[in-house]
Parts: sequence; structure tokens; C-alpha cells
Amino acid sequence: MPRTPFLVLPLLFVAACAPETVGNNNSVDINAAAVQAQGAVDAYSANADADMIEVPEPEAPIANANGAENALAPPAPGTPGGLPDDGTPMSETPFTADSAQGAANVVQTYYALIGEGKYREAFALREPGSETLLAFAAKLSRYRVYRAQIGAPSAIDAGAGQRYVTVPVALTTLRKGLSSKLTERWIVTLRRTAEVDGATSEQRSWRIQSINLKPGDK
Repeated sequence: MPRTPFLVLPLLFVAACAPETVGNNNSVDINAAAVQAQGAVDAYSANADADMIEVPEPEAPIANANGAENALAPPAPGTPGGLPDDGTPMSETPFTADSAQGAANVVQTYYALIGEGKYREAFALREPGSETLLAFAAKLSRYRVYRAQIGAPSAIDAGAGQRYVTVPVALTTLRKGLSSKLTERWIVTLRRTAEVDGATSEQRSWRIQSINLKPGDK
């Protein structure tokens, strides 16, 4: 049975309109205190909503019987549905978080979190948008398999105090209740704020701005 979240709110007692006199002769306006307490309740409720979301649990992974796991792996680079095989190996040298490879690492982390059913953590790597966490998690929980192969990032594109990087992804999915996998190629665009005065570390961190089907794959 699904758990039902409960929100414990402070009880609110409202007395008569006249101020109440306490033992130290200081007057306390009960109505004003009630209004202040209600404001605190409203603020608590608004902040608690995000933490009280019941995120759907993913199903157990498919067993590795008869090579089922390998059959669901993304296509190899250069094969139909796979990433381009440009012959350039991925750099294994250390990289900084604000580099293009740092952006690709965010994409890799994003899809790994989704594959593990950690939808809340994956959602935090996206820029705020019209989609809610609950809608995001409900959409992804329809999949039994959700695997991505991450390609090499583009060079950083600069403009108007912003930095952009695109990362190609070959995504293989399997919907619950279906037996046929689907492989699609996507382009993930990430953005961060440049090193300008007043920019916070959060603003200078790569976040996923959009994820679109690669042109020609629609």
C-alpha cells in the first residue's frame, strides 16, 4: 500500500479580539499572533511540498539471462542508431567542472541517475522549467530500461555572458510491458553563466537546458 504523506501543522487557537494580559503586565495581541503563526504555517507548507513528493520506484533491472543485458545496450559508434565514429578518442586527462568535458560529465551523471531510479537527483541537474518533479518522475517510471551512451562534447560556445555546450547521446529505452527496445539519438544542450562579477557558483555550474532529438532522427 502506498504511503500517504502527512503534514503536521501547529494547532492554532484564536481568542477574543481584545489583547490578553499576561503575568508580567505585557500585553499580547492574540489576533496578531494568530496571523503571524498562520503565515509561518503557509511558508512551511510551501517549502515542504517539494520534499513530500512521492517519487515512483523503478522496477528491478532485467536479469542477465541469455545475454538480455547486452541486447539492450546502445548501438556501437558508427552503427545504425549509434553515435558518430569520428575516430577521436575521449580525453582521459583531468578536466575542470567548467570545461566542455565537465558539461559532458553532467550529462553522463544525469542518465546514470535516471537508470538507477534517482529521479530527484537527476531533475536537479536540469534548468528550472515548466515540468514538475512529479511529472518528470512519472514519465521516467514508465521505462524498464533507460540507458545512454554519451558522445564527445562540442567546443564551448560563448555569448552574452553565457556559455553553451552540446553533447550527443544515443539513448536505448524499453517501456514496461513491451518487448522491443527503442534507440534514438539526442542532442543535450547545457548552459552556465560565464565568470562575471556577481555570478554565484551555482550559476557558473553546467545545467541541462534542453534535450532534443537529433535532426533527421524524427
